Parts: sequence; C-alpha cells; structure tokens
Amino acid sequence: MISILLPVFNAAPYLSACLTSIREQSYQDWELLAVNDYSTDESALILAEFAALDARILWLNNQEKGIIPALRMAFQHSQGDFITRMDADDLMPIHKLTYLHSALLQKGTGHVVTGTVAYFSDTGLGDGYKKYETWLNSLVHQDNHFEDLYRECVLPSPAWLIHRTDLIAAGAFEVNRYPEDYDLCFRFYEQSFKIVGIPETVHLWRDHADRTSRNNPIYADQNYLALKLFWFLKLHYHPQRPFAIWGAGKKGKLMARYFLKQEYTFHWITNNLKKQGINIYEQILASPDILDTEEDLMILIAVATPSARKEIEDLLTKKNKQRGKDYFWFC
Repeated sequence: MISILLPVFNAAPYLSACLTSIREQSYQDWELLAVNDYSTDESALILAEFAALDARILWLNNQEKGIIPALRMAFQHSQGDFITRMDADDLMPIHKLTYLHSALLQKGTGHVVTGTVAYFSDTGLGDGYKKYETWLNSLVHQDNHFEDLYRECVLPSPAWLIHRTDLIAAGAFEVNRYPEDYDLCFRFYEQSFKIVGIPETVHLWRDHADRTSRNNPIYADQNYLALKLFWFLKLHYHPQRPFAIWGAGKKGKLMARYFLKQEYTFHWITNNLKKQGINIYEQILASPDILDTEEDLMILIAVATPSARKEIEDLLTKKNKQRGKDYFWFC
C-alpha cells in the first residue's frame, strides 16, 4: 500500500479537484492521510465530505501549526509500505502512483523514484516557473539529480515515492528544519540513496497567487541559502582544505556574511575586473588567478549569468576540478 501524506491549509478552491485526482488513480491500493493545518476556509468540510465517500481517506486536525508537524502527524497515522507527499492545490496524473510504484519495486530499497513535472496556472506562468520546470525535468532525463544539489531543490516535494523504511532511516519528518522538502532531499543524499527518474509526468503543479511557497516566509531565498550552507558544512566541508566563494553579487555577499559570522576563513573570487582587489567586509576580492597558487581550493559558486557560468565551468575543467568534489554551483 502507498500512503499519501497531504498537509492542507486554506486550500478550499482547489482541494476537491486534488482529492478527485487521487481517487481516480489507476493504482488503487493507497491510503490518504490529510491533515488540516488550522484552515480558516472550508477545507475541513471538504475533507470530511471526501472521507465519507472513500474509506481510504483519513483526515485529522493538526495539533501544532506548520507543514512539518502536519507531515509528522500524517506519517504517524500511515500504514503503507511506500510513502509519498501531495500538495492540496495540485493534481495527480491518473497513472502517477502506478508509474512510481512500478519503478520503485524494480529498484528496491535505497532508491527514491521521481518523474517529470508540469506547472499550470489559470492566470499564466511566469518565466521563473517555466525555467524551474525545464531544469527539474532535465535532471530526470540526465539522471544526475545530486550533481546540482546546492543549486535548487532537485526533488519536487509532491513528486517522489520511497520505501517506508528508507524514509525512517533518513529521519522522516522529525527534523524541524525549513524549507522541509529541500532538507529532506539533503538527508536522502546523506543516506547515499539513489534518485531514479522516470520519463513520465507524475505531478501537475498549480501556480497561483496564494500558493504557500510564494507567501510563507519560511520559503524566502535567504532560508534556502542558509540551508544549503548548513549542509555544505556538514557534507562537503573539509577543515584541511581551503575554500572560496566565487561571485560578489547579492548571493555571494550573503554567503560571505554567513561564513564571517561563524568565523570561517575563506577566499573570495570574482570575474569582475572592477571588483578585483577591492575590500568587502574586510575581505579582498581575488581574481581567478588564485587557482594557480591555491591548487586544493574548494569553490562555492554564486554566479547565475549563463555566459559567466560557462566561462567558469570551462576554466575549472581545464584546471581538472571535479564538480561535486572541488566545486559546487549555488545558483
């Protein structure tokens, strides 16, 4: 059986469609654990209505406000051998659970299965969401999710399936650290799980003005960056190796302040000739020539411009630097 964990907060305009898409799944051996997270709209009434229609649906009221407590409560009440998440404003393609379940059965424990995703909106999608969709789906096709682990969350929260025992090994939802989906992705990596991508579209992601990721401060950019740096220090930082930030824009400066606050020593590199040699936060910005003298340098790259990214990638390749070992993209 697959257990579907569904936090619900003020999702009334979209919840019926979401629940209907779950009930219409071609794979029928599932249970839905829906947790009402202090909604002030008609979400609870809709959950009660669908629970009366389908014995596989159990809905509960959250006892502690927040997505993590809601997921924790849902998981505690679940009984399935396999676990997935769902968002209350999204839709499941009819064969989502069939595709994910079949692939995970073939791969066994130690694997997380995902597929492609598709954004949709009643008011039109912005370029940012289109680019994120394209990037996520490219990871599935290239089968290299963890190579870009520090760039963005590489595993969409409502688009994966995992063995229950593996989720428990990764700490499930016991960790109170946001953004929770990205943190769980890092914990999957920490457990050396393999992400397996399948070509089928397994999630329909609705964008709208009230979406939680747009409005809740726990999903602000600085929280994502802080989480990335927390995990870099835990997973890849080596006190014996010097490291550098590459990029002196907004994100590079945020990274520098983070490390300075924790009293880490680091180099700071920039391609910008106008910035080389200047002092920011009592740190002198160096040119890429520092790679000639600091051969064992680990580099955290905070540069997003495509032309600059290619220039940096080409240079590091010539220097025999390995992605994911010697340098990491942070944007």
